[in-house]
Amino acid sequence: MSQITEAQLAATIDHAILKPEFTRDDVDEQLAIAREWNVFSVCVRPSDIAHAVEVLTDSDVAVGTVIGFPHGTTSTAAKVAETRQAAQDGASEFDMVINIGALRSGFDDVVRDDIRAVVAAADGAVTKVILEVSLLNDEQIERGSRLAEEAGATFVKTSTGFAGGGATVDTVRLMRRSVGPQTQVKASGGVRSLQDALAMLEAGATRLGTSGSATILGELRAIEAGESASGAVDESSY
Repeated sequence: MSQITEAQLAATIDHAILKPEFTRDDVDEQLAIAREWNVFSVCVRPSDIAHAVEVLTDSDVAVGTVIGFPHGTTSTAAKVAETRQAAQDGASEFDMVINIGALRSGFDDVVRDDIRAVVAAADGAVTKVILEVSLLNDEQIERGSRLAEEAGATFVKTSTGFAGGGATVDTVRLMRRSVGPQTQVKASGGVRSLQDALAMLEAGATRLGTSGSATILGELRAIEAGESASGAVDESSY
C-alpha cells in the first residue's frame, strides 16, 4: 500500500462536473462532494463557473473549466474568447481540447498555434491540453505532448472522458517521457478507484481528473482507519 495520505491524494484531484445533463441540483451535489473531500479543484462546464466560484468561495477548492470541449474543433478565436470569458467568470485553470483532426493530419503548426493562443489568453494561469488519447496512436500522443509543451502549456492531459476511452498507465508513461520536467501530466477518464489513482500517479501523473473523488478518497480513508484500528489493537496487547 502506498504511503500517500488522504490530504496528499486529495491535492492531486480535479473533481469533474461535466455531464451535459446535470441540473443545477446535480452540480450543487457535486460541489458539496468536492468541498467535503477538500480536493484540489473542480472542473466545471463553462456555464457553471460563476456559480461554482460563489458556492466554493469560503473553501480551498479552486475552480477550473474546459475549453473547446469535448471535440476540440472550435476555431482558435472561439477558444480564446471562451478562455477570456471563463477567466472573467472566475476560473483559475483551463483544460483545453487539442484540435484532434489537425494533430492526426500532421498539421503541427496549426495545433501548436491553437494551444499557444489559449495559453496567452489564460495570461499565466494553469493550462492543460487534452489530447484524447483513445483517438491517437503512440506517435501522435508523443507529438501532441511535445507540441503542447512547445506552446507553453502547464499540463498535457489524457482524455475528456467523452470519447469512449480514457487514461491508461501506458499512455501516461508515454506522455511523461515525451515532455520535460517542467510540463506535468494529468490522467483523466476511467480513474474510478484508489487502485486506478495510485497507478496513474506511479506512472508519472501529478493531477487526476475524476468524478469518483468520494469513492477514491473513501477507499483510502477506510484503509487508513483500518490500519489505525489495527495499530491500536496491537498496542493494547503488549
